[in-house]
Amino acid sequence: MIEKYFKLKDHGTNVRTEIIAGIITFLTMSYILVVNPNILGTAGMDKAALFTATALASVIGTLLMAFIPRLPIAAAPGMGLNSFFAFSVVLGLGYSWQMALTAVFIEGIIFIILTFFNVRELIVQSIPKSIKNAIPVGIGLFIALIGLQNSGLIVKDENTMLTLGDFANKNVWVAVIGLLVTAVLYVRKVHGSFLIGIAISTIAATFFGLVHLPEGGLVSLPPSIAPIFAQFEWSNIFTLDMLIVVFTFLFVNLFDTIGTLIGVATKAGFIDKDGNFPEIKKALFADALGTTFGAVLGTSTVTSYVESASGVASGGRTGLTSVATASMFAIALFLAPLFLMVPAAATAPALIMVGLFMITSVVDINFVDMTEALPAFLTIIMMPFAFSIAQGIVFGMLSFVLLKALSGKTKHVSTTMWVIFVLFMVKIILEAMHIM
Repeated sequence: MIEKYFKLKDHGTNVRTEIIAGIITFLTMSYILVVNPNILGTAGMDKAALFTATALASVIGTLLMAFIPRLPIAAAPGMGLNSFFAFSVVLGLGYSWQMALTAVFIEGIIFIILTFFNVRELIVQSIPKSIKNAIPVGIGLFIALIGLQNSGLIVKDENTMLTLGDFANKNVWVAVIGLLVTAVLYVRKVHGSFLIGIAISTIAATFFGLVHLPEGGLVSLPPSIAPIFAQFEWSNIFTLDMLIVVFTFLFVNLFDTIGTLIGVATKAGFIDKDGNFPEIKKALFADALGTTFGAVLGTSTVTSYVESASGVASGGRTGLTSVATASMFAIALFLAPLFLMVPAAATAPALIMVGLFMITSVVDINFVDMTEALPAFLTIIMMPFAFSIAQGIVFGMLSFVLLKALSGKTKHVSTTMWVIFVLFMVKIILEAMHIM
């Protein structure tokens, strides 16, 4: 039955290879079970409940990938999107986490509709390439900055705003040890380097007396998700701010998902001779359903994970790989005390490394044409400097449209970009007039 459903022989694989590949994918992305509760917890959400929601959302999202497009691609609450949720929408704009969760749910519903009508592919084509390439770079720097702050390596300073932290702080050494271990293991191509790095950092934190083993043991029933389950707030859904937040979730998730799917599909050999990915619509549909279910459970946007490439590199070729990955997340549900004892300093290396991986698209930006270079540059630097992913996108898009229009290159500005420009300008004007 498994052979017939997943067509293992047609893909040149077998059950053993698929299961091993799935476990390897889990090992490379399981850090999300630690990092996501830590990030969303800063928004005031219950960390224990977030652990359960993260695991369940990963199980559901990955199973959807396994049975709809039948691809060896795992899905979980996305890095960058969880940072936008916590640091931009909640801590930055001052909205409740319930409002942010509502925006994620709306985003998922919109994505289902857009995917059904093939609109997501059309949107991708209309956004400038320079902005597409700049967004992950800015998010990467933003995530790395959060990691550096969580580690104590970078701290606030009254005179210079930021400065190097105190090496007498034990948290700094926990992060440094974890970063070195993670980087070395990654270079040596050890699967699960992120998870191993977090584990060793946590052991170091225990040695330094920063954390203690849970008294009730490492195995327990999953914490209740009641504090965050379906906690939606509908009072702000018709405001311009909600529109901007939903759009930003849509925009960032859109390119993150498409980029991941194409990258992993290329590595797995799923791209045909014409450069097309036949299963792209089914994969996008599974991704949209994952986000919707994730919001109901109480977590930020669920998206495809680039770490799935590690399982593909190990021979995973079908949805059975994803079934194995989802099974590992299900087992992890009963290890909540183990994952929740991990301090923020121990997850900092993972954030820094993810930041590194996300900036690689900077080499694809056209820095020769100023009308392309400046918008991309503003997109990148405004994310960490303004401590807001949304503001980076706003500055990038506004500058792109203005520079193209004033330089006589309006033919390079799509109708979609003009609509976005008008929406952002209206918001800025209203804020300047203190109407909002």
